[in-house]
Amino acid sequence: MATDNKGKPPYPPFTAETAQIKVKAAQDAWNTKDPAKVKLAYTPDSIWRNRDTFLQGRDEIEVFLTKKWEREQGYRLRKELFAFTDNKIAVQFWYEWYDKDGQWWRTYGLEDWTFAEDGLMRKRQMSGNDVKITHEERWYKDGVDVNTVPISEKHW
Repeated sequence: MATDNKGKPPYPPFTAETAQIKVKAAQDAWNTKDPAKVKLAYTPDSIWRNRDTFLQGRDEIEVFLTKKWEREQGYRLRKELFAFTDNKIAVQFWYEWYDKDGQWWRTYGLEDWTFAEDGLMRKRQMSGNDVKITHEERWYKDGVDVNTVPISEKHW
C-alpha cells in the first residue's frame, strides 16, 4: 500500500504489461470511492486538471473526490490502456452514475498521466463528456464485473 512518502510498483519506465497493471490498479482504487485511499496514489504536490477544475496536492484531490462521489451516485468506472511511454500513460474511460434526480449518465473520456520515479502520479489531466442514458442502457448494473462488459467501437 502506498504511504505518504513512498510510491507503489510498478515503477516507470513502463512496459505494456506494467502500464496495464497501473491502469487497472487505478480503476480498482477509484471504484472504492474512498478519497482518502485514492489520493495516496498521487504525489503530495500532484497537479490535476479535471475538465475545467485545476487542483494541486493531495488535500485538494481528496476534497474534490469527496464532492464528486457525493454528487455522482452509483458510480462505476472502467479504464483501459490507450497508450504509454517511459513515464506516461494515457487511458480511455467510461463510468456511469446517477444524479440527485435519479437521471443516469455515462461519462466518456481520456486521461493523461505522468508519473514520478517512485510510481506515484505527479500529473493528471482529464477530459470527459456526460451523456444521458436510461436505466436500461446501463452497462455496469449491480453485480457486473466492469472488465467483462463488451464496449463496441462506436463507444471508443
